[in-house]
Amino acid sequence: MSDILVIGGGIIGLLTARELVQAGAAVTLVEMGETGRESSWAGGGIISPLYPWRYADSVTALAGWSQHHYPRLCAELHEETGIDPELTPSGLLILDSEELSQALAWAERHQAETRILDGEHLQASEPELGPRPAQALLLPEVAQVRNPRLVKSVRRFLDGRITLREQEEVLELLVEQGRARGVRTPKGEILADQVVICTGAWTAKLLEQLGSMPEIEPVRGQMILFLAHPGQINHVTLHQERYVIPRRDGHVLIGSTLEHTGFVKATTAEAKEALYRSAVELFPILKRTPIEDHWSGLRPGSPSGIPYIGAYPGIEGIYLNAGHYRNGVVTGPASARLVADLMLGREPIIDPAPYALAAAR
Repeated sequence: MSDILVIGGGIIGLLTARELVQAGAAVTLVEMGETGRESSWAGGGIISPLYPWRYADSVTALAGWSQHHYPRLCAELHEETGIDPELTPSGLLILDSEELSQALAWAERHQAETRILDGEHLQASEPELGPRPAQALLLPEVAQVRNPRLVKSVRRFLDGRITLREQEEVLELLVEQGRARGVRTPKGEILADQVVICTGAWTAKLLEQLGSMPEIEPVRGQMILFLAHPGQINHVTLHQERYVIPRRDGHVLIGSTLEHTGFVKATTAEAKEALYRSAVELFPILKRTPIEDHWSGLRPGSPSGIPYIGAYPGIEGIYLNAGHYRNGVVTGPASARLVADLMLGREPIIDPAPYALAAAR
């Protein structure tokens, strides 16, 4: 029997397990598939919400804490596991100018560094860029991480430190006299004093038996990957809801779609064509660049993008850490720390009230 059972092996579950292990807890993690292979693998790894001024302060608080701690986290993981998550300070270049006043007001309120680039400076900053707006907004401190490498490094860190059960679906939460007792899987019961649910888009399904469910639904996102050359594109670039992410080795990602298709994860030719058009409009050089891959993932959509972090009401020992929508990677470290604080009775890093199941969203 473990002290704590973590359900879900995406980046949220993996980082939560890491926080709990580092605090001395005995942890079992159960994952219905393979760790880190769902939305954690499929996303872009931008360490910032897109258009961050559009989000509630509760999302900004999680993102800000994580942004501050990411350099140390990635350095520790690289040293401990030999896997470099490739944290890269690319900056976030936003070409949409319609909300510039809101963006600058948000930046001033949260002390986020910003620069306004005019045509000449924009040309110097991104020579291959297609659109040439009169002004663009640069958030120079925004970084990116190569999320497949991040989940691999956290997974390797946990080797030998937790009991890991992959390819094992949780069929039922076990509750006795108002408190958690563990879970039931096809292989039997897994007992634990506390259970934390980090199951992303599948969370509402799992909690259906308890009656009160979070508003989390799957939202499909498709991306394509170009095999380009290093140095052709300098910044993570955002325009009309599409983003381009240049990796260190020259790979370039373009994303992403927002599709309410339930749990259907298949890719479509229509989305691939739409993403390709957006990519070559933003950076015409990509017309001469082969497409290497096309994939999709299911984000855990939640109202206003505010995740559910904290105790499940009415049942002692069950906690949630789910519903991060498009911001699982950027808010992951803070979310893991916050839920660990609450489970272990520590002083929370930030006010947990906005993330409660009953909180208004």
